[in-house]
Amino acid sequence: MDSGRFPGPTPVGKLARGIQRVTSAALGPYQSAVIRIGFSATYLLFLLREFPHRHEMYGPDGPWQWGMAEQLIGNNGAFTVLMWSDGTVWFESVYALALVSAALLMVGWRSRTMSVLFMAGVLSLQNRSIFMGDGGDNVIHLMAIYLVLTRCAQVWSLDARRAARNAARAADGLAPVRDVAGPVLWAVLGPVLLVATLMGGLGDTYWLPVLLWVFWVGNGAWWAANRFAPDGEPRSLLDVLANLAHNATLVVIMAEVCLIYATAGWYKIQGTRWQDGTALYYPLKLDYFTPWPGLSGILASSGLVVMVLTYGTVLVQVAFPFTLFNRRVKNVLLVAMIGEHAGIAVLLGLPFFSMAMIAADAVFLPTVFLVWLGGRVTLTRERLFSRRRGGHGPASDRERAEEGEGEVSRQRGGAGHTLVG
Repeated sequence: MDSGRFPGPTPVGKLARGIQRVTSAALGPYQSAVIRIGFSATYLLFLLREFPHRHEMYGPDGPWQWGMAEQLIGNNGAFTVLMWSDGTVWFESVYALALVSAALLMVGWRSRTMSVLFMAGVLSLQNRSIFMGDGGDNVIHLMAIYLVLTRCAQVWSLDARRAARNAARAADGLAPVRDVAGPVLWAVLGPVLLVATLMGGLGDTYWLPVLLWVFWVGNGAWWAANRFAPDGEPRSLLDVLANLAHNATLVVIMAEVCLIYATAGWYKIQGTRWQDGTALYYPLKLDYFTPWPGLSGILASSGLVVMVLTYGTVLVQVAFPFTLFNRRVKNVLLVAMIGEHAGIAVLLGLPFFSMAMIAADAVFLPTVFLVWLGGRVTLTRERLFSRRRGGHGPASDRERAEEGEGEVSRQRGGAGHTLVG
């Protein structure tokens, strides 16, 4: 007799559904957007803060002189365009390019191109003087490379706004706005890449020239497919390849974050000061790490607070990778880690290290929360501009709030069982 139950999906069916999922869409659009904004903003603020000291840190007046850098880079084969010339004008141009590319990547203007220029700026400055930094520079170094492979401008970007406008025009039967900036950037950067490759200016590593040329050729193919066959198979194939690269890179980023916390936590366990619960006391007593001596002194004076924070740090870092498949526990530890880095920024005077780590943690933020946060920010911005224009717009605000709630409900239903959801 039929029990009325339907058989579940077969293993082959599950595999096919999984393949279709990772090839048909770029997962984690909000998480990748937060990573893009977080790391570009972190590096932009760092470059602005160090602008008066740029010559001493990375330029001709630094203690790590040109000859020393040339000798080191000759041994490790690292990439830096600052070694193409020792002139001040060239250094200023590279520093300005790093600033501009970070700002444009943050707002999501021509994100594919800006991500490459951002990576070039980060690698050039950091590899020129590798002994400058506080630990967060290593994370930025890696994430700048990963961002090139992601579709990190699907939401919260000028690129997404332009795509939405073109989609609206297509729905109205109008032709999309002609793209001028994209082909110009592609045509300008092609000869630069060719000269750099022929002159050996891309370092001794094989992966960087290959990545840059694949990216340049791929961008040209993408533009041609969109221009001449927007609904054809070449366009679909490029979409699948881009989605695969994005999703694979997102997994690598998550693994990287887990590796950072796991290694940090397990190394701490082996230290005697972390074992007896006094490790936090010592940095709170170092002048170099006490921008607020009074606050640091209050915390260091309480043995219970020092012990709880010391053991809590180890516990959170060791446990976090094991909680990824339990959303509630993962989110609790995520809040704890973000709070920990905020405390490091204030108490130890390491704001950019903390910003970099919080941006890396953002890959695990729940989609529902990010959608809600984006809706609140948009609503606040609209109200602000409405008041400046002298209007009220209550109906518009109510509609946006309802749309935001609807989007939260859809994301809760569609992303509830993913690592980033």
